[in-house]
Amino acid sequence: MSTARTGARTGLVGVVVPVVYDLYFSGILGGIAEGVYDEDLRLVVWPTRHEHAREASLLERMEGTDGVVIVLPEASSEELLLAASERCPLVVVDPLLPLDPRIPTVEAAHAAGADQAMQHLLELGHRRIAAITGPPGWVATEERRNAYRAALRAAGVAFDPALEIDADFEVAPGAQAAAALLELAEPPTAVFSFNDTIALGVLRTARQRSLCVPEDLSIVGFDDVTYATVTTPQLTTVRQPLAEMGRSAVRMLLRLIAGGGAETLHIQLPTRLVVRESTGPPRNSGVTVR
Repeated sequence: MSTARTGARTGLVGVVVPVVYDLYFSGILGGIAEGVYDEDLRLVVWPTRHEHAREASLLERMEGTDGVVIVLPEASSEELLLAASERCPLVVVDPLLPLDPRIPTVEAAHAAGADQAMQHLLELGHRRIAAITGPPGWVATEERRNAYRAALRAAGVAFDPALEIDADFEVAPGAQAAAALLELAEPPTAVFSFNDTIALGVLRTARQRSLCVPEDLSIVGFDDVTYATVTTPQLTTVRQPLAEMGRSAVRMLLRLIAGGGAETLHIQLPTRLVVRESTGPPRNSGVTVR
């Protein structure tokens, strides 16, 4: 039986995370580390490399900790519920797939952030707005996709399936998707990239084709990691509160460890559009940026 179940505390908090070097995950991990430090606890980090089997193995070895934060888990609801019931409390940050409501979660407001991005592009005068998404089925992908389509519908813009391309959250898939979009007979004037890394791929393709950003193509990302401010032009993007997601998960986990239960099992933190240099009105639109 776990030390958490017997009442013997170890002072250790575990973190199961796909990788530690990616700016997205390191942002969350930094917040977790701050939360643990503030409580004078120690942190154990277990990278999974996005391997389900490795993650499942780690979930079976959580007994040495008082509780675990799991970031973007590959595990199913059944696996997570079993781990929580038999071993120690856990909190999920950024669910990859829809989870059973009994599983505590912390995530960002994906739909609200995507709507902010779309409203910005629509207000600039764009109507041919493409979306390069993440992997189909992921919570982040589908919530952002639904908001993208809803914003077009509310603006009276017909949805064009050719302007929506599923990709992965990496530079190369983003560049490839952008190339396909720019080959269309009527290419987009703006691209909503579902993360900043995809946006970097779009920017790369635009440069290869001698397109000016934002004059020829506006680009919006999602996350607001460091990449967004070191590109030329700097990236307009939706900021996720990555560090606060990590800190919130630790606070929730500590309440669960204490046995008093959490005030809520589901926390959704607000996102915010940060307008920089990669967006502007389409050419000859007559829209003036103030």
